[in-house]
Amino acid sequence: MASSNPKPTVHLLDTVAGNIRSLVNAIEHLGFEIHWVRSPSDLLTAERVIFPGVGHFGHCMQTLTAAGFTEPLKAFIASGKPFMGICVGLQALFASSAESPGTPGLGVIPGSLKRFESKDKAVPHIGWNSATPAAGEVYGEGLCGLRPHSKYYYVHSYAVPLEAVHGSGWDVAVGRYGDEEFVGAVGRGNVFATQFHPEKSGVAGLRVLKAFLEGVKVSPLAGAVEEVKAVTGLTRRVIACLDVRANDQGDLVVTKGDQYDVREKAAAGGDVRNLGKPVELAKRYYDEGADEVTFLNITSFRDCPLADLPMLEVLRRTSEVVFVPLTIGGGIRDAVDTDGTKVSALQVATMYFQSGADKVSIGSDAVIAAEEYYKRGKELRGDTAIESISGAYGCQAVVVSVDPRRVYVASPEDTPRNTIKTAKKGPNGEEYCWYQCTIKGGREGRDMDVQQLVLAVEAMGAGEILLNCIDKDGTNSGFDLELIEMVKRTIKIPVIASSGAGNPSHFQEVFEKTTTDAALGAGMFHRREYTVKQVKEFLAEKNLVVREVEEYDL
Repeated sequence: MASSNPKPTVHLLDTVAGNIRSLVNAIEHLGFEIHWVRSPSDLLTAERVIFPGVGHFGHCMQTLTAAGFTEPLKAFIASGKPFMGICVGLQALFASSAESPGTPGLGVIPGSLKRFESKDKAVPHIGWNSATPAAGEVYGEGLCGLRPHSKYYYVHSYAVPLEAVHGSGWDVAVGRYGDEEFVGAVGRGNVFATQFHPEKSGVAGLRVLKAFLEGVKVSPLAGAVEEVKAVTGLTRRVIACLDVRANDQGDLVVTKGDQYDVREKAAAGGDVRNLGKPVELAKRYYDEGADEVTFLNITSFRDCPLADLPMLEVLRRTSEVVFVPLTIGGGIRDAVDTDGTKVSALQVATMYFQSGADKVSIGSDAVIAAEEYYKRGKELRGDTAIESISGAYGCQAVVVSVDPRRVYVASPEDTPRNTIKTAKKGPNGEEYCWYQCTIKGGREGRDMDVQQLVLAVEAMGAGEILLNCIDKDGTNSGFDLELIEMVKRTIKIPVIASSGAGNPSHFQEVFEKTTTDAALGAGMFHRREYTVKQVKEFLAEKNLVVREVEEYDL
């Protein structure tokens, strides 16, 4: 028997590439049913529309124009019906963007987007930041569900400067990156848009989505502006990483080892360590306050059709209950399916995005691509996995996982590679070392140093570096600070510090002694030696700004 109380509906614009599955899950979690806008005529019957988007301003506007959406969208907005833009959906409302000179936006709001100045800060701007009123103001009536103490998840390289909309009559919530103030959210009348991703902003983001869907305007906590000024800006990101593989019984498990060895050394034959089920652990870390969750697939699943890979189901189920960014690594490469069909790295990545991933991580293939890049005299051809995926989904969707190990030398003259003078001397008293890149899970070293690799992948379009260290992996002795700071000096894109975290003080150390953009933990969380919540509480006690877990009050 059909229900006499059908779910309220929202129409979702489906024209721009990106991970839309997370938004679908968030909307359905809030009790709304989704209808799709796949042609301009669908807007005629829509009562409430959300325009999400990830990636390039020019690609977005060209897609809209080619599909005939530009004028119908303007007409829908002018009709007074509720309209929400997310990320590129916000950017499209403005007149233009420096990302695509000559390509007009919808022009609903005056102003143009500019790229963040890269001096002293990484670009893209990735992480949890504020959306607070401008100085001396309160949230305007056009803004939905925002709270001054909340943090929201941003990932973008271009933004609308605050001065571009000052005095325009639009209500604005402000984000701050370094010394730049930009539009974090904007609204007036029936129009509301966020530069951040509410579907990836935990309870705070779900609250914003719910407010829009239910027609609730300004937050009841719109005052108290002055007291929030000290906590505006980007937080320290704490990421939980799960190495996932099939154990000897064929079950998917989360595993952790020492220097990439995941088997129990005490057991005869060495069984694979089993530290828990991936979806359950990911949900636990989300509840504890993890700012992101990363899955690294270290099993090839060669006998599975690509469309039925176990990790796709892990992502689908995780994205239904975890509302922070999800990264998946392992197997993002050109492949041949079980029926002999050739599948490109872009197609593989697309399957992961459609299943709920926000980013894909590329490892060994990035090293091979970098070697070819240098052989060609630093020529970009657009045919690598990094280039094809970042070209379709934006650089913020591509993480390169780097697995270096130290090679000690007595003098810089002993090697053509980039060396550092190290405080930790080698086995024979060597005072210098270089970091050799490896592939195949650290089993094979290559004649390339880590600085060469990160420069190459940055040029190809990678948006973030996951910086591991084989020497530190599983040691619980802290991060390799010298490696992290060397890489941060080399490139402008964000860096995630990985390998070696054993207690909360290691996170404090890496955030205070390097300029890393995020830090990742694994074994210490899986073994419950410390929780994500304990790490973040420790950092807060040390006056390092972190995102607090908000009570679920929806």
